[in-house]
Amino acid sequence: MFRNNEVRRFAMMFTLMAVVTIILGFIINTTAGILAIASAAAFGTAFFLFTKARYKSIAQISDQINRLLHNTDNVYIGQSEEGELSILDSEIIKMTVRIREQNEALKREKEHLADSLANIAHQLRTPLTSVNLIVSLLEKSPNENDRKALLRETEELLVQMDWLLTSLLRLSRLDAGIVVFQSEQIEVSNLIKTALRPFLISMELHNIDLQVDTPKAMMIQGDFGWLSEAIQNIFKNCLESVGENGKIEIISKSNPLFTEITIHDNGAGFDKADISCLFDRFYRGKNPQATGYGIGLALCKMIITRQGGTITAQNHPQGGAIFAIRFPK
Repeated sequence: MFRNNEVRRFAMMFTLMAVVTIILGFIINTTAGILAIASAAAFGTAFFLFTKARYKSIAQISDQINRLLHNTDNVYIGQSEEGELSILDSEIIKMTVRIREQNEALKREKEHLADSLANIAHQLRTPLTSVNLIVSLLEKSPNENDRKALLRETEELLVQMDWLLTSLLRLSRLDAGIVVFQSEQIEVSNLIKTALRPFLISMELHNIDLQVDTPKAMMIQGDFGWLSEAIQNIFKNCLESVGENGKIEIISKSNPLFTEITIHDNGAGFDKADISCLFDRFYRGKNPQATGYGIGLALCKMIITRQGGTITAQNHPQGGAIFAIRFPK
């Protein structure tokens, strides 16, 4: 308490005033001097006890703040009576709650980052291991046809890795909030046509029947490039599901509330246990034979929802899977 300069100055002034008052009291008469001594002692004792109690409360608050700064969980700041300390208590409690929330958010973010890095390393390790194996086989294989087949396989793996790294980069940009989506009028038929263009040769080679029913002049609002990327990820998922001689149907509809794009394939559909987690990052399903990376659909959902749309996926009553994308008007 007496470390405070204000308290020391007040004590010195009070002592000086008490001495002067006592001297003046004794000058008047003995009774006045004794009364001055009693009054000074009473007021001094009251001030000392009151100030000590106040500083005790302040010391408790300081101790609690110190414990909070050292990440102690069981921090409690008691309520003071009405006054400045009560206001201080209230503000510190608010600060404590806010800091705890921020600490929890940072903890979750660190855990998510650690899990993401582990998943990324795992996703990259698989094709890299395959490439290393193929390289060793190339060194030992004298047959020219075998070498060409191995080179083609290596090229496919490198394409997969390039897609994986590109998708991860896009995810990180979206997470960081540095992507600025353009808002423009987009013709749905042109959007779908542009999104499907990279898959035309693959569909022809695998004899996949594609049916597109999109009325002309149907418009949505958004970023053409990013929405094209989202539809490509959905379509890629459908192509992997249908395999050879499959069928994919794309239908666009519009009503006064929203414009909807549905993509339906006749593949195996989804396992019921996987439907709720399809758009989770790095989720590959409970099937150990799954070949995806668990990134495409997560990226797709981020692109669509960040532009005000919604996307759902479920099993179609007639078989296969169906994705529904909706954009409000």
